[in-house]
Order: sequence, then C-alpha cells, then structure tokens
Amino acid sequence: MNERFEVPARLRNTSLVLLLVGAITLIAGMIGLLNCSDPAMAETSHTRFWAGLLHNSVYFAFIAIISVFIQAASSLAHGGWIVAYRRVPEAIGANAWLFGGIAALVVILTILVFKDHHGHNPIFHWVNPEGDKVLIGKSPFLNKGMVIGFTIVTVTLWGFFGRKFRALSIAQESAPKNSTKGYFKFMIWAALFLVVFALTMMSTTPWIWIMSIDAHWYSTLFSWYVFASSLVGGMSMILLWVVYLKNNGNLSIVNKEHIHDLGKFMFAISVFWTYLWFAQYMLIWYANIPEETTYFITRQHGPYSILFYGGFIINFCMPLIILMSRPSKRNYFTVTTMALIIIFGHWLDFYQMMMPGPLGEHWTIGWYEIGLLAGFVGLMIFTVSKTLSKASLVPQNNPLLKESVIHIS
Repeated sequence: MNERFEVPARLRNTSLVLLLVGAITLIAGMIGLLNCSDPAMAETSHTRFWAGLLHNSVYFAFIAIISVFIQAASSLAHGGWIVAYRRVPEAIGANAWLFGGIAALVVILTILVFKDHHGHNPIFHWVNPEGDKVLIGKSPFLNKGMVIGFTIVTVTLWGFFGRKFRALSIAQESAPKNSTKGYFKFMIWAALFLVVFALTMMSTTPWIWIMSIDAHWYSTLFSWYVFASSLVGGMSMILLWVVYLKNNGNLSIVNKEHIHDLGKFMFAISVFWTYLWFAQYMLIWYANIPEETTYFITRQHGPYSILFYGGFIINFCMPLIILMSRPSKRNYFTVTTMALIIIFGHWLDFYQMMMPGPLGEHWTIGWYEIGLLAGFVGLMIFTVSKTLSKASLVPQNNPLLKESVIHIS
C-alpha cells in the first residue's frame, strides 16, 4: 500500500494557469489604481484592491488551518475514519504557513500602508480613532502594535503545527512495526495545538482580521460563526482532493464509506453554520440591542441583501436538500458538486462579512474578485499537490490504519 502520487501535467498546468490569472489580476489592479484620474473613483478602487486581497487571503488561510484542526481533533478522538486519506488534510495543513503568511502580510500592509486622502484607514477604522469614544475604548486591544504582534505570533504557531503534524505522521512510517510511541506523541502535540487553536481561530483572530472591520459592532458568537464557515469549507476542500486522488487511481483503500462520512460532515456542519447564522441575528433582536442592528440592516435590507439571503440558500438550503439522503452522500458526482458549491458559497459569506464596512454600497464581484479567487485556488492546487507527491498517500504503521480500511458507516 505504498502509494505515491505523481502530479499529473494537466493538474500542474491548471494550477499554473490559475496562478497566472491571479498574478495578472493583481498587476492589473495596481495599474488601474495608478491610472485612475477621478479622485472619488480612485479611492473606491483603492479600497476594493486591498479589501479583495484581505478577503481572499483570510478565507484560504482559515481553510488551511482548519485542516490542521481536523487532524488534531480526530486524533484526540481516536478517529480511525480519517486515516485512509489522512495525507490530504496533512498536505493542506502543511501549507498553513504559506496561506497564513500571505494573510498576515496583507493584514499588516493594510494597517500600515493603506490610507485615504484624509489619512484615514478605510478598512480598519480603529487605526485612526480620533475622538471616537467607542474606538478609543477598544484601543488597548485594537492598536497597531497589538494586532501586528498577535498576527505574526498566530501565523507562526499555525505554520509550526501544520508542518509538525506532517513530519510526525511521516516519521511514523519508519517506526518499528506495531509501535504506538509516535501515535501518542502526535496526540500530545494535537492537544497543545487545540489550546493554540482555541486562543486564536476560536476567539481572537476572527475578531482582529474580520470583526474589527466593523469596529463599532461586536458579537460573542462571531468567532464560532467564522469557525463553522471555515470548517465546512475546509471539509469540502478535503473531499475534493480525496475524490480527485481516487479518480486518479490513488487511495485504493478509500471506499464509499469514507466518502459518505465526508458527505455527512458537509451536511452536519452546514446545519451547524445555519444555527449560528440565525443565533447571532436572533440574540441581538431578542436582547434588544439596537446599536448592534446596524450590522444586519446593512446586509439584510441594503444592497448586500442578495448575498445575505443568497448565502442562506447556497450554504443551507442546498446542502440540506441535496445531501440529506444516504445515496446522495455516497455519489461521487453529487458530493463533488456540492463541495464546489459550498466552498464558493462560503467565499461569498466571507465577502458579505468583510465588504460592507470598507465599500459601503459600492460593492461588486467582478473581474478583480474572481481573478484573485482563481489565483488562490491555483496556489492551493499547486502547493497541496506538490506536498502530496513527497510521501506515500497511505500513512504506514498508523495503529488505526486497519480500522480505517475495514471502515463501515
């Protein structure tokens, strides 16, 4: 079962084309900013340029770190179901340093470099509180030094654990047969990572990178909401790679039971996301907090309403209807199609979370947004496929490998 993955030329070329599209889009966006003569239009375009980079980099960084979380959580739960295709989340998580690093760079540059003609930051308004009592009150937490320092530490830790998990898994292959030393060592590191994950992804990082864009508003459920959106997107990304490898002749030990499990996770997490989608809204209404309703008024009744309600249809109604039945979760075409829809649907969800603050009514999803999305997709394909090719697709000597092979839902 020593399966090795060789990156097909077609996959490599596809990733390079998408990367080229992303690079051209970024360069074209820069040129457009330099050649824009209308001051008002230039300011909107400038904001759109940075906001688009922030949106895509944060979304893909969260998908990458979710793969590290899935490894840690399944290991501590002694989950054998994931072992058959464990190399996939390992490969995605091993590149958390790259996607997290890009997000960190964009966040830091947005804070330090981006200003309008008044000298204010149109995305992170807390950078220039200037008499705003609410922002001044939050300045001990929302300030340049704190945010930049926390961002660097967070991404460093994410990258470390992503690569550490990959290294520990590969080291298990050369361990003596039936040895469990590496298995329990992994569990220790998994427990440590979950502490880091709780202090970053499950709390502070979504506050700093996303919620602080609307710095006058806050929600105690926000990090859970972002986590659920990222988790279902990350699970869908894993499924796409598993199905691709299976169709490519690899992962012979993966069967429909494993695909069924991934389909169940996509279905269940979509329902969990919807619970948080409603709970965040309902609690503000139920608790009668009028100063916080502005966040939802902009999205529910303004120009973003199509994304607000469209996201509900894409991210809840479609998974609920299509993935509810057992046969649909075992059909390769159905789960693959739904995975693509879910990843794009939650990309839209991140868009409506992040854009109303900086762009207001002047939002658009055009060539720039789609081009950047293509670039990040290409980077994901290129890096993950390259990582997958460096080791066997079957985690040899894993104590739960046999359980995974004979797995029945």
